[in-house]
Amino acid sequence: MQRIRSILIAFGLFAFACSSASAYDPSPLQDFCVAIKDFKNGACSYRRFLFRPKQAGNTSNPDGSNVTMINVDQILGLNTLSISLVRIDYAPYGVNPPHTHPRGSEILLVVEGTLYVGFVMANPTHCLFTKILNPGDVFVFPFGLIHFQFNIGKTAAVAFAGLSSQNAGVITMAKAVLGSNPPINPDVVAKAFQLNKNVVKYLQSRY
Repeated sequence: MQRIRSILIAFGLFAFACSSASAYDPSPLQDFCVAIKDFKNGACSYRRFLFRPKQAGNTSNPDGSNVTMINVDQILGLNTLSISLVRIDYAPYGVNPPHTHPRGSEILLVVEGTLYVGFVMANPTHCLFTKILNPGDVFVFPFGLIHFQFNIGKTAAVAFAGLSSQNAGVITMAKAVLGSNPPINPDVVAKAFQLNKNVVKYLQSRY
């Protein structure tokens, strides 16, 4: 009986230790200043932590939006810090089309304009969450879920989004499915979307 009690106590302590460890955010395995060329006087150069976009993004494209990435490629000091930022500019009625970030969650802050935003839950529910956002509003897009933003106003809109990765990546649904290189066999897409094959070929030609 005593042996069983000891085993149960040991198991409980082990489980507690594991639960505590899972909540702990460990120190980065790398230093954000390792192997850099601008290391001076034992300190990182400020250039490693600064990025200055020259102007607002160009929205004269079919989507009517422009995403300016500010990740580890632009700010080298983000290495191992698990954060990044994007600026999104929207023309009137411009859209940041349905997409997903395979390596991070997103929190969006609207600075100018009015956005209709939403995300879709995973299989099997496919529940759609949407909201209309005004300047100062903040909205969260959970990790890996398909989401979008649409400028429903008659004026330009601007938003900033923080991402929980130094390089969260992006997969735009329409471009990935219809604009892959080489193209996905139209029979596959037609079957998946229950469309006529000629419609699929036309949509693929648009990309």
